[in-house]
Amino acid sequence: MPLMHITFVFFTTRKKPYKKRGLRLLNLRTLSRQYGTVTNLYIQAKLQFHTILDQIFPEYRGVFGDLFSKVSLKILKEFPTSEDVLMAGEAKIIARIEEMRIKRSPSWRREKAAKLMASAKRNPFQQGVYESQLFSLDMYITMLLQYQEHLSSLERQVDVLAEEIEECKIIQSIPGIGERIAATIISEIGEIDRFNHPKKLVAYAGIDPSVHSSGKFTATINHITKRGSSRLRHALYMAVLCGIRSSRNKKLKEYYDRKRNEGKPSKVAMIACVNKLLHWIFAILKRNEQFLDLA
Repeated sequence: MPLMHITFVFFTTRKKPYKKRGLRLLNLRTLSRQYGTVTNLYIQAKLQFHTILDQIFPEYRGVFGDLFSKVSLKILKEFPTSEDVLMAGEAKIIARIEEMRIKRSPSWRREKAAKLMASAKRNPFQQGVYESQLFSLDMYITMLLQYQEHLSSLERQVDVLAEEIEECKIIQSIPGIGERIAATIISEIGEIDRFNHPKKLVAYAGIDPSVHSSGKFTATINHITKRGSSRLRHALYMAVLCGIRSSRNKKLKEYYDRKRNEGKPSKVAMIACVNKLLHWIFAILKRNEQFLDLA
């Protein structure tokens, strides 16, 4: 076999795993960003839903533990006004809940139906609800149910991809970083070999301090640059928040408390923790080893 052909086979064979891995990271980034976009739309729809619900049936809020559960939204879609609820009666509402085949006891269904009847009687808007309000409520309920389906589908896809990427498992060894945050962090960082120093990764995340100077003047108070990936910054901030809450991450909580004791404002201490966390992520990814949270 000619030497040139052997060389070509060698390099193309070596290239395939890296190409496949690159595609996984690219797909993970796309899906993670899509998940964030749909989440923001879902939050906006929730806010609009709250506004229109206050105009039609404000007492409905206390009926179900989770206002945005599927059973809650579907029951409200069928009985959007207090008049609809009172005309239907308790028996019909119980039957509708049973048809949804949720894993709840008969006593739970009766309790929710009784609560709904009571809330309908207390509702300040017994009559005079506009058709436009009912149309808007129905539209937002449909949107919320659709967004929930989209988010569940995206979550499944992200989980499957993240399971195939070793780095996602490695950074989950840091307390405060769960599956969703890990997927976002790794998808936004990409290949850690792109960065030969943790400071470059910090700059990529946009949490390095900006420097303002003019002539002999140099500012003493500098904000972070906020360059690079805003999604990475947000994911890191949430990881820090989860880590220091209830001291889940002992090292990070100790570092945060030390900064606060030095007189640093809470926001400054949080940014310092984000910086510290990113240095840890850089180190464990470079070494391909788990994080040890020993304070």
